[in-house]
Amino acid sequence: DATRLQAQVQQLGASTRARSILVDVTNPASVEAAFAGAVDAAGPVHILINNAGAVVTASFGKTEPGLWNDMLAVNLTGTYLCCRQVVSGMLQRGYGRIVNIASTAGLTGYAYVTAYCAAKHGVVGLTRALAMETALSNVTVNAVCPGYTETDIVREAVVNIVAKTGKTE
Repeated sequence: DATRLQAQVQQLGASTRARSILVDVTNPASVEAAFAGAVDAAGPVHILINNAGAVVTASFGKTEPGLWNDMLAVNLTGTYLCCRQVVSGMLQRGYGRIVNIASTAGLTGYAYVTAYCAAKHGVVGLTRALAMETALSNVTVNAVCPGYTETDIVREAVVNIVAKTGKTE
């Protein structure tokens, strides 16, 4: 959301070097262009925080292939594509930090978010594997797995689950 990004940059103020670059993390060309723009503007990436995420609630029986693919594309493939843009440079420079925002859904399963859980489990696995590959360098790869956090995504998910199941909030 370009408007929200720009508002955040303005809130951070002129004293920061903050910039916003709109990117579709599901599109390899968009990710490559965004990182090229970021490097041109600010230099090599030393720290990457993969925080793009989306969730759509549906029971397993109503999780169609399109929904499944969308959840994997944003939550898992997006993380992979962004990591892919920075790891080699970090290894060459001998320094880097990657933090992948997963979820407690990546550690356990939750009802009505099968595709999201699968994607976040994938983020945890990707993080562990990449951490092992970079273990002998000064590049660290970690995951943060927050639980339910009061965000627009969670509010929308709860409303959707209540509407679809008739259960109370």
